[in-house]
Amino acid sequence: MTTKALKVGIIGQGRSGRNIHGNLLVQISEYYTIAAVADSMPERQELARQEYGCNAYASWEEMVQNEELDLVVNASPSHQHFSISLELLNRGFNVLCEKPLAKTAEEVDKLIEASERSGKLIAIFQQSRYQHAFTKIREVIESGVLGRIVQVNFTLNGFARRWDWQTLQSNNGGNLLNTGPHPVDQALQLFGTDIMPQVTCIMDRANTFGDAEDYVKLIMRGQGRPTIDLEISSCCTYGREPFNIQGTNGGLRGTAQQLEWKYFKPEEAPEQQLIKEPLLGKDGLPAYCNETLIWHEDSWSLALEEGKTPFEDMTEKVYMMLYRSITEGAELEITPQQVRQQMMVMEECRRQNPQIYG
Repeated sequence: MTTKALKVGIIGQGRSGRNIHGNLLVQISEYYTIAAVADSMPERQELARQEYGCNAYASWEEMVQNEELDLVVNASPSHQHFSISLELLNRGFNVLCEKPLAKTAEEVDKLIEASERSGKLIAIFQQSRYQHAFTKIREVIESGVLGRIVQVNFTLNGFARRWDWQTLQSNNGGNLLNTGPHPVDQALQLFGTDIMPQVTCIMDRANTFGDAEDYVKLIMRGQGRPTIDLEISSCCTYGREPFNIQGTNGGLRGTAQQLEWKYFKPEEAPEQQLIKEPLLGKDGLPAYCNETLIWHEDSWSLALEEGKTPFEDMTEKVYMMLYRSITEGAELEITPQQVRQQMMVMEECRRQNPQIYG
């Protein structure tokens, strides 16, 4: 079966537009062709002409006026994502927008309305939905071996000082909007996207040179749902594993490269019943509860095709999902409605931290 290569225009040739999107698109040229880029810096325009053999423009407006594009990748600075994506939808273009898609749920609503009105897609580049470790975690949870999931820990921490434009509130900066969309998206997939969680959030400015937060502790709870403990910190000298899951029959822990989990099977466990009187041992002395469980253990390690990084693999999955949506009408797997829920969680986080977001 032959494929039609979609014509793509990329807004921005910085860390995202060039290093992520451009880098991947040239690897799947049978599905996508970089027809044009837009960047205000002449040297970046020239580099794009050399690397992609495409047209280059100083502004995105000039690019979309002169090109027939099947898709526009919005890799502009974060605070411009919403306004540019909205205008692109209104002009009749399919859009893949970098995260964060917006800053508020109200802005996401406007993008959804514009998408429905124009009949064009608004897709969001949240490639961590396809992270191999996360996919495996969902598989293990859905198998039921861990029992009911009680708590899920997501930890993205380290020690870093930062002084660039993404540390400023005016640029939609800070750890929550910069890094948060990925773990919050994963967390809500495990929590459930059908209801809003109860949110408790603590933010701090620790090592940042800007006015946005670089420490986030986010707790999400709900009746009958796992408690989510999500931490994004730039002041953690001794980091923890990114994933730690507690269940009634066992648990899982690990990283993006390696996971391990252990569990017992209820049918193999000793029969127990509640005893209200003080427990006594065989010697008649006071004792604690004590039993021997048969533990089962398993593990997983990341394996990829040679020459492809995990990040490139996740990025390719986003683009192939989007290709099916544009060419076959398949449903988006990462929807703006799901991102709207993220924005509501993040709005509540900012509301609870007036010392930063007053």
